[in-house]
Amino acid sequence: MLTWLAVVAIVLVGTGTWRGGRGGGGRGVLGELPPLQQPYNILVLMPISVRSHRNVIQPIAEALAERGHKVVTLTKEPTTTTSTSTSTSTTPQHHPKNLTEMVTHTSIHEADLNIFEVQQSPGRFLWQLGNNLTRLAGNVYNDSTVRELYMKRKEFDLIIVDAIFHEAFYPFLHEVPFILVSTVTGLHHQSAAVGNLHHPAYIPTVLWDFPRPWTLPNRLFNFGAHLLMPLIWSFLLKGGTQREISRQFPELPSLDEIERNRSLNFINNHPGLDLPLPLLPSEIPVAGIHLRPAKPLPKDLLGWVEGAGETGVLFVSLGSMVRGSHMHPHFRTLFVRVFRRLQQRVIWKFEKKVPELSENVMVRRWLPQQDVLGHPNVKAFLSHGGLLSLQEAVYHATPLVAIPICCDHTRVAAHIHNAGLGRWLAWDDLTEDLLLEAIHQVINNTRYTEEVQQASRRIQDQPQSAREVAVFWSEYVVRHRGAPHLRSPAANLSWIRFLLLDVLTVLALTVTFLLLVTVWVWRWFSHRTGKIKLE
Repeated sequence: MLTWLAVVAIVLVGTGTWRGGRGGGGRGVLGELPPLQQPYNILVLMPISVRSHRNVIQPIAEALAERGHKVVTLTKEPTTTTSTSTSTSTTPQHHPKNLTEMVTHTSIHEADLNIFEVQQSPGRFLWQLGNNLTRLAGNVYNDSTVRELYMKRKEFDLIIVDAIFHEAFYPFLHEVPFILVSTVTGLHHQSAAVGNLHHPAYIPTVLWDFPRPWTLPNRLFNFGAHLLMPLIWSFLLKGGTQREISRQFPELPSLDEIERNRSLNFINNHPGLDLPLPLLPSEIPVAGIHLRPAKPLPKDLLGWVEGAGETGVLFVSLGSMVRGSHMHPHFRTLFVRVFRRLQQRVIWKFEKKVPELSENVMVRRWLPQQDVLGHPNVKAFLSHGGLLSLQEAVYHATPLVAIPICCDHTRVAAHIHNAGLGRWLAWDDLTEDLLLEAIHQVINNTRYTEEVQQASRRIQDQPQSAREVAVFWSEYVVRHRGAPHLRSPAANLSWIRFLLLDVLTVLALTVTFLLLVTVWVWRWFSHRTGKIKLE
């Protein structure tokens, strides 16, 4: 279990047409909202977010700015193109004119993080991450950009913040309406904070899932994970931050109390993309907010894809956090050998030169992922099992072969398997023949294509786009002064009261007392009856 708990450290790393058309079209981004009555000042905090998390939060900021609100974002690097989770481009995106981007250099950067090594030394990595978060909390308010924004925090009508690893920025949220964005699905400790306790009998944690139906060992494991992960988060990853914030802001309530006062959770969840979750009125699904119809491919890519003919193309990407130098040479060689045996052409996102490549393989440092997935000649997607990659593949109706590395990848890969969207393989079991067989099966078995097409139709069959949902509820929070009426009373209950442990204790004591009285009366009656008979 400890191996995958390191994942907490990293994670914790629309509209359009389905594959039958695979083209443009669709409704305007904010076309269903009424005219804006009053612009608001909105601050969006994502200074620790990894790229995939920013790809969820940045579209919210852009949609609010397009709506006419004055939006300020705090980030750790200039915004790059957010339309693809595998983008490594440094070309600035064209922002709405009323979106201002502020950059802080006091952050935790993932550029040199090797997530393959994290799997090998999870305990050490967790300890290092806890120390880094503590150090960040101690230093971040010395940053002039952060300090300037903090002094102006009450000038904002609403603050939106990434729900993962941003506790150091909770002082911004005190006495200001705010929304937390859960960029991964199933973040059960955040749901518990608003009074929605996920049931471990059938809801997996953010890190794991298993083939359905679960066996008894699966359910025992899941129950233990539900108990252990919040403890890891609270004591190892949040404890040091709490000490530093209390030292700098002694007048503030605890981080847990501030967190409970949120107005809403935006959750990256949709029943067409993941397990259906029971949600409170204060938990709003915005899954797929970054999705869009495919654009025409650049000429070199277009020629390569269309030149593949009927056999088609396999698209390969292990996400934005995996560097070419991180991949073990054994697996790199294995991929090369498997691709050489394919009839299909291959487009491989890889940051280094790959020796001994066959002529059917094109390697690029950067690829427009949604545009590639949206081309009808792309037959399958070999992925690491990232949540955004799953959403993009389903939206563009491309079946998957998932080889999860860490973070929430195992949960996503399990959903791919359970929903029939593709195959799920493990690195430890990987062989040339196994990978080749999985690719062939996903491309040639029409069951996978049919399932992913049906899932694509489901996620696009919505009354509003995810951007419209996010904009509406953000404005709703401001209009209703934090919308306290949406908050569940369960959020203010202790664990003892929430689980009715006090009530169960009283009932147990009452039943015990009644049993003791019954036994005493029975013994007394028996004794009296025996005594009368003797007389």
